[in-house]
Amino acid sequence: MNAVALSAVLPTGFALPPLPYLGVVAAATVAVLAGLRRERPAVDARTVLALAPWMVLGSSLYVCYQLALFPDAVAPFFGSPVVYATTFAVAGATWLAARRAGSAAPTLPTLAAVGAVFAVLPIAAALYWGWTEASLTVAWPLGAVAAAAVLTVATWAVVARVRPEDASTVGAAGVLAVFGHALDATSTTVGIDVLGYGEQTPLSAAIIEFAAGLPTEPLLGTGWLFVLVKLALAGGVVALLADYVRDIPSEGNALLGVVAAVGLGPGTHNVVLFIAANPAGL
Repeated sequence: MNAVALSAVLPTGFALPPLPYLGVVAAATVAVLAGLRRERPAVDARTVLALAPWMVLGSSLYVCYQLALFPDAVAPFFGSPVVYATTFAVAGATWLAARRAGSAAPTLPTLAAVGAVFAVLPIAAALYWGWTEASLTVAWPLGAVAAAAVLTVATWAVVARVRPEDASTVGAAGVLAVFGHALDATSTTVGIDVLGYGEQTPLSAAIIEFAAGLPTEPLLGTGWLFVLVKLALAGGVVALLADYVRDIPSEGNALLGVVAAVGLGPGTHNVVLFIAANPAGL
């Protein structure tokens, strides 16, 4: 794929860090992958849920990077996309450490708890920055979260009615995946139609621009079509992955986790950024 083709799918701000930083993250990631491959921990729906706080952590760290809250010496670890590899390396190391602790520390609750504690720190830092800069915007971003929850319930009800066995197979991991993409969609809509942000991902921007040219724009805004597309894709992909989960549970659930992460990560990023900083402040 050439540079022009890549620019059509990669979001704005996508850039690799300097080689020394990239080398450190790559080495840590390879080491964690080797450890996980050696131990081959089972991956089920509970594992995906335990990793959800880490998805929130990675996206919140990137918000702090955008707000220039990190010292220059460590900031390159938290740009996009390397922040997600950095987060994966720490999450994987925590997972392995929790497994080796045995009964002294239940693995998945420990993994989730450590991720949640870590996630609080960058979120708090971003909100404090917004408070000191008088740029906090709370109601609309939290409204996007509430809308995502409602749309998740509605979408999952359709999936469970149309594909009840598949919905039962993917379970809570499937619900998380749908919620993540619903949050990405609703927060993007709020950011564009209400707060004045622009969409950074070219393919998403194309859908939004198409909706902007429809007669529905004065009444519904430009983001409604993006919401529908995201919900349809999320529900469909989750249902299609059910066979994979049944046949090879660990691999199927791991892929479900990836699907959840590529929705929940951007969605959380939007919400935290929109709360902390209005467009005039960036």
